[in-house]
Amino acid sequence: MGCAHGKCCSRDSSTSDEDSGHHQRGIRPYKNKDGLTQRSLELVHVPSHNFTLQYSSLTQNGYYPDTTDRENQDSFCIKTQIQGNPNVHFFGVFDGHGQYGAQCSNFVKDKLVEILSSDPTLLDDPLKAFSSAFLATNSELRDSEIDDALSGTTAITVLVVGDTLYVANVGDSRAVIAVKDGDRILAEDLSVDQTPFRKDEYDRVKLFGARVLSVDQVEGLKDPDIQHWGDEESHGGDPPRLWVPNGMYPGTAFTRSVGDSTAEKIGVIAVPEISIVRFTPSHLFFVVASDGVFEFLSSQTVVNMAAAYKDPSDACAAIAGDSYKRWLELENRTDDITIIIVQIKGLSNQSGVGTTDSEVHSRPCQIGGSMNQSTAIVPLLMHQRPLESDMG
Repeated sequence: MGCAHGKCCSRDSSTSDEDSGHHQRGIRPYKNKDGLTQRSLELVHVPSHNFTLQYSSLTQNGYYPDTTDRENQDSFCIKTQIQGNPNVHFFGVFDGHGQYGAQCSNFVKDKLVEILSSDPTLLDDPLKAFSSAFLATNSELRDSEIDDALSGTTAITVLVVGDTLYVANVGDSRAVIAVKDGDRILAEDLSVDQTPFRKDEYDRVKLFGARVLSVDQVEGLKDPDIQHWGDEESHGGDPPRLWVPNGMYPGTAFTRSVGDSTAEKIGVIAVPEISIVRFTPSHLFFVVASDGVFEFLSSQTVVNMAAAYKDPSDACAAIAGDSYKRWLELENRTDDITIIIVQIKGLSNQSGVGTTDSEVHSRPCQIGGSMNQSTAIVPLLMHQRPLESDMG
């Protein structure tokens, strides 16, 4: 969730080389076809570890009663065989916001994978290449003809390199992986939403001079000196937002994004947090989705629903449909909804995979969420201080 009127106060697309848990009764594939784009079931083999990724995706325009022809600001990218390598595959969801959110979203989903694909260091140091690609993409957007002063996009991206998953995130979209644990299927978050609810992110943007207030606080309906808002899951529809010291903008409810040059002055950065997971046979599938999905559905609920379907196309449709329904039950509109589900097929113990943190060649730092020992998050520039020139 972004600003008081969407992502920030003031589409469907893909690029590709090819271009069971607790069953929930009554879930049916999504029937609303207005503004809906869904890809059919596709698969790609990962020969280095002899398993297959089977995937599908869906994006659905949000419903806004005052602007029924509003453009879908979400976009997604699925690109297999990065650099011609059959073991390297990319999945990403981009949630645009602001007047030019759709343009920002589509620019970033194209440019990010383009930069990754042309980076000769990608396979030698995926962590560094991923982080560099985000910063370079942000710079390219700034230099483009798109006005990103009050527009931008969040990005949740997954890079599969053999048996290892690299998840780079800026913003409040999410990736989650399903883990089989006995007769249960558990949801393990691969990213942590970057919002002012997080103390580390709150402290970081405050260093840049951001005011952090809910809309009710800004409008004088609640005490602005109260600087705690509970937790994100239970808070409701008036989250803390970021405002310039002497103005009523930009009102972003996230603390990282690509674009948003005005918000960048108060600490909204394009530096991703990157988590690393090594696949094991207990990993069943992963989900990459915009906050249109996760606004009213927990990670575990999404995993439960996805696990109820053999075909990820049906799972995408069911989750999108339930998300859409929840939005209309609790709000007078819906957000754009985008989801990718990737099933992991045929991975065996003979693949030589492991799960210990010592196998991740980076300094892990757990920063919250429902992550276990097999997931390491590397926060880059988590406590970056503003330059003196930014403070003026």
